[in-house]
Amino acid sequence: MKISVITTAGTAKGEVEIADELLIKNGKGSQAVHDAVTAYRANQRQGTSKVKQIGDVHGSGKKPWRQKGTGRARAGSFASPIWRGGGVVFGPHPRDYTITVPKKVKALAFRKALSERLIAGDVVVVDELKVNSPKTKDFVGLISKIVAAKGATLVVTDVVDKNLKLAARNLPSVLVEPADSVNTYELLRFDKIVATRAGFEKLATRVSK
Repeated sequence: MKISVITTAGTAKGEVEIADELLIKNGKGSQAVHDAVTAYRANQRQGTSKVKQIGDVHGSGKKPWRQKGTGRARAGSFASPIWRGGGVVFGPHPRDYTITVPKKVKALAFRKALSERLIAGDVVVVDELKVNSPKTKDFVGLISKIVAAKGATLVVTDVVDKNLKLAARNLPSVLVEPADSVNTYELLRFDKIVATRAGFEKLATRVSK
């Protein structure tokens, strides 16, 4: 499969190619994508939510009032769940949400996700993508020449470009990532993928392994 390479001015600058046998054009890999995305999102959870049970509530163990003769309901603890400030029943407690996915499943998911985006025409390859200063205004002016202003964009480079990353970090709909760090979830999350020529070649290398 051949993909046209353009400059930031929008003119053609050759082509890059990814072998057709590396692309998945059938239903294979759909479950792997689901597993990889589910695991990624689960692994982002901190699992630190915690409530106090009866035994965790600070206070004495004294009985609030005597068992009989007051006309009130029986009460044995200030930490009762039915009292304001008491313990919480069946509340959340710290836990580990980590899901482990085999390496081969991860690789299949990445290959499937990239194949789908390439076939759909959502990947734009640019010869070079650089800004002279870490200013958001400069980055917006640059990226708007390549893709439409609306929609989320993933920018893939071959190495970490400090100016590019700093210039884009104030834009909630844009993420700049080196090709080695891009994952399946990121390939699917954004409306468009803008990759530098060197960045795309690294993505193709990852798929071929």
